[in-house]
Amino acid sequence: MFISTATFTFYILYIIMDIKRFPLPPFTHETALQKVQLAEDAWNTKDPVKVSMAYTIDTEWRNRSEFLMGRDAVQAFLTRKWAIELDYKLKKELWSFTRNRIAVRFEYEWHDHSGQWYRSYGNEMWCFDDNGYMQQRFASINDLAINAADRKL
Repeated sequence: MFISTATFTFYILYIIMDIKRFPLPPFTHETALQKVQLAEDAWNTKDPVKVSMAYTIDTEWRNRSEFLMGRDAVQAFLTRKWAIELDYKLKKELWSFTRNRIAVRFEYEWHDHSGQWYRSYGNEMWCFDDNGYMQQRFASINDLAINAADRKL
């Protein structure tokens, strides 16, 4: 039996889009905390593919002054990020949540190739689809140069 490429693609997308990423909205305090911890754990792996799989295929991002569209763009962005931000360590904290949205504050530490350490502070606004994938991520981030002895994470 022959299946057209378009039909095959449709079935694959149907299967992919039907996979759930728990916990799902609507969020409770407990499930919002779980979602934040899962994100922190994933980002600390520094694996662009693993991290990007939490986002919808057509995810929309703003990270500092960079605007991204789609999971492939997220993977490329994270690859560039972790090639520059060495020994990256992140901590996220739940700020607020509603039905399908979560706000977090975060800080992470890293150093550049010259050995200068930084602590980056910021806030993120997340919006999830019904399957628990992040559709939108809007991040505002500021960097502070620190001495290695002043690291907290």
